[in-house]
Amino acid sequence: MATVTLGKAGITVNKNGFGALPIQRISVEDAVHLLKKAYVNGITFYDTARAYTDSEVKLGEAFAGMWDRIYVASKTASSTPEGFWKDLETSLSNLKTDHLDLYQFHNPAVCPKPGDGSGLYECMLEAKAQGRIRHIGITNHRLAVAHEAIDSGLYETLQFPFSYLSTEKELELVEKCEKAGMGFIAMKALSGGLIGNSAAAYAYLAQYPHVLPIWGVQREKELDEFLSYVENPPALTEELQKVIDHDREELQGEFCRGCGYCMPCPAGIEINTCARMSLLIRRAPSATHLTPRAQEMMGKIEDCLHCGKCKSKCPYELDTPALLERNLKDYREILAGKAL
Repeated sequence: MATVTLGKAGITVNKNGFGALPIQRISVEDAVHLLKKAYVNGITFYDTARAYTDSEVKLGEAFAGMWDRIYVASKTASSTPEGFWKDLETSLSNLKTDHLDLYQFHNPAVCPKPGDGSGLYECMLEAKAQGRIRHIGITNHRLAVAHEAIDSGLYETLQFPFSYLSTEKELELVEKCEKAGMGFIAMKALSGGLIGNSAAAYAYLAQYPHVLPIWGVQREKELDEFLSYVENPPALTEELQKVIDHDREELQGEFCRGCGYCMPCPAGIEINTCARMSLLIRRAPSATHLTPRAQEMMGKIEDCLHCGKCKSKCPYELDTPALLERNLKDYREILAGKAL
């Protein structure tokens, strides 16, 4: 069984982490079934957030009274001390626990530090002194904030998107965390659904012993894939390397990751889906992408105000309006049978 230790935090768990964002989309009964099955089969790290609607509640239903055997990480997106304490109290209540193993600032626009005037890092220190959190982490999609967090020495873990479609810039973060003794939690290890071969994704990340991928799980068949890797972790074979090379050639570079930080759109465009629709269709053809509802959604791109808000908020510095226009053109060619 492959394990990973999250740097100086000393949290040692199976190389598969459970990303609990998707379970907010399923029933309590189904979520509890998935969570318990994951635990029974060796997964002991679960990542959630106050912003994930009822995800924490479902984790609490599954694991109340068991938290001495399981590591749980949650997050606060609050920008005030009052909001911080409210979020923490709510998370502890939802999870039915008296502590969080890891509490993370959830994608802040700036890196919280002592004395910065926000009071947020001071709240983390107080919560840790009270025993309500055990380790302090940060999540982000912005390279500058991530570098600042590592350089500050204030954080035990960094959670950042990382997959075999990542660039040298993301890899630099991974290596920098290792040198700093920080754990690295890899979100979007399947690149928001664009990577279809989970064995290739796992094998690539297995090259980095301090990296813990958290897989977003919503369906039992998805969970079963990752559970099969607990006892039989995929090796980076020549066959899997070919999969990676093909995907990199097709996808790496200017594409939307679907993170949603460009939202909401003043014109009502579902940017995080529309800006990558042609890729979604090509990689996972589905009739749902071509329904009247989907066509109406894509047609909203014509209402773009060219206000630049989405572009300014994109953590990957993409030209989002241009991506939308290209995807609408490709989509209409697909509808007309001219491309697929």
